[in-house]
Amino acid sequence: MTMQEGREADARSGTGKDPWARFGWLMAVVWLVFLIYPVLALLASAAPPAWVVTGWVALVAFIVLYVTGFMHGMRGGGGLGRTPSRRQWITFAALIACALVTIPAVGGSALSFLPFIMSFASYGLTRAWHWITTIAALVVAAGCVFLIPDNLSYLSVLAIVALLGVVNTVSTWLIVRSAEAERLGRELATSEGREAVARDVHDLIGHSLTVVGLKAQLVRRLMDSDPERAKAELADIERLTAEAIAGVRQTVAGARATTLVEQLASTEDSLRAADIALVVDGTPDALSPVQAITASWILREATTNTLRHSGAAAVRVRIAPGVLTVEDDGVGPASETGHREGNGIRGMRERAAAAGAGFAVRPGEAAGTRVEVTW
Repeated sequence: MTMQEGREADARSGTGKDPWARFGWLMAVVWLVFLIYPVLALLASAAPPAWVVTGWVALVAFIVLYVTGFMHGMRGGGGLGRTPSRRQWITFAALIACALVTIPAVGGSALSFLPFIMSFASYGLTRAWHWITTIAALVVAAGCVFLIPDNLSYLSVLAIVALLGVVNTVSTWLIVRSAEAERLGRELATSEGREAVARDVHDLIGHSLTVVGLKAQLVRRLMDSDPERAKAELADIERLTAEAIAGVRQTVAGARATTLVEQLASTEDSLRAADIALVVDGTPDALSPVQAITASWILREATTNTLRHSGAAAVRVRIAPGVLTVEDDGVGPASETGHREGNGIRGMRERAAAAGAGFAVRPGEAAGTRVEVTW
């Protein structure tokens, strides 16, 4: 069971730590004070005793159904964008039945049940039933007030029903929109996370496979002339493969980070395997720890691009406060990319932007390509 599923299960059972799911029923209990009008009507009712008793039973049943239905809805029973459970529909029908049964004993005071039925429909059922119940409640209240003689005393109830209809409409709309915004935010975060993982895997696998390919070519040339060095290169291939596999696993888990010192050592080893000289000006501690993380990723991708495309004989890496440059003496950016920005350069640009750094790829001072990151 995932953490999210656990939270949802806790909410449904009421055993979780969400205070609203555990104690929100108190809100339903507080509003029951407005049922004082049916209570007073039953106490003063001149109806036959059987109807009065029936009215009391229906009133108690209404209270129990309303509170338990409210709790069930909060704990996963549905409503506000979620599909209502069968229990919610049965509870809704039972609430209406209880209110109707009290009419012979309480008369017009039965209108006091309408706000509770409206709220239950608005928060515990579907948006369509919010509108159906709200309109029906307004029609019933208005009909009782204006069409039945001597019922103008219930005009205040009609005003409450109208006001509650507006409040429920606005509040439920805001809640649904907030839930939709939260869902879209989670989807966006998931999408961005997948893109980040894809970029990380691209950087890692692209670099590792490029180095492994170069070392494999070197081993093929050395197998007859220098078997011992060929064995050493094979050991390096094995190590790089293991590191790449571990790196992919850690990237998927969201836990991988390569230091700039480690990346410089890896870059030197990769370039040496391709007979490319490396010169480093400056030290990694010239960058802050946060800058160094971004710099290590960009250095990795720049090294991969150099190995794949440049045909360079030498690479110079310069590290200074707020600056990282990687420059080779190869064929240059236009020839390398065909005037088109590839995944590697796009990935470096995105990483730099995410770190609040400037990024540029341009021809080197003499020849080749210059990659520059500035903070």
